[in-house]
Amino acid sequence: MPAEAAALSTDSVLGGRLTLRQMVSGHRVGHDALLLAAFAPADRRTAVDLGTGVGSAGLAFLARVPEARATLVEIDPALAALAAENAALNGLDGRAQVVTADVATLGRPAGPDAPGKGAADLVLANPPFNADTRHRTSPDEARARAHMADADLLAEWVRAADRCLGAKGVLCLIHRPEALADILAALAKGFGAIEILPVHPRADRPAVRLLVRAVKGRRTPPALLPGLVLAGADGVPTPQAEAVLRDGGALR
Repeated sequence: MPAEAAALSTDSVLGGRLTLRQMVSGHRVGHDALLLAAFAPADRRTAVDLGTGVGSAGLAFLARVPEARATLVEIDPALAALAAENAALNGLDGRAQVVTADVATLGRPAGPDAPGKGAADLVLANPPFNADTRHRTSPDEARARAHMADADLLAEWVRAADRCLGAKGVLCLIHRPEALADILAALAKGFGAIEILPVHPRADRPAVRLLVRAVKGRRTPPALLPGLVLAGADGVPTPQAEAVLRDGGALR
């Protein structure tokens, strides 16, 4: 459905630091994109956001790092149009370029001109997950596209990130904990200095997400970082979660 024909909402995130127009039905912006943006190092200046959707991760990174620029890549033309609208809505259109393309084509001769091969020093990736062998497909096509994938697709996104990044470029991605083996296997072909940060809904609950940071061309062994706990036993967000999700702070 074209964006202009869909029901849209206008929502504030990061404590009002970012305003996003998005479709009322289908895949909606959640914590994942904001955590991903917060995990990206602030010394990066040329970012690529793979599968940007309405632009949430890439724009959140630009809001935190005013010196940076970003290319927002989205395969769905309606979502790409919303990403461009959101960049303008937040005064970030001068630093954000939206490209409608399949992630698998980036950095290839037949792919789009931007992002150029080796031109980025940061790639953000929130790849589709929930392999269809374990989860029921959503009846909403856009939601299904955002959540159905397998290890081959994850590996394809990592290869695309590799093509987009220059030497010592950083890849940041977010995924489910059960994909850890697939993540490490995909990163083994070109990345190292891997840092893994588990995200827990509460201190007594298993992690529900992994934030992963890796450096192109490095061979340093992986490191498991102290986890992020989103809420206390009473359901109140922890100070660290508030600092990131409401105050727009960084995850270190």
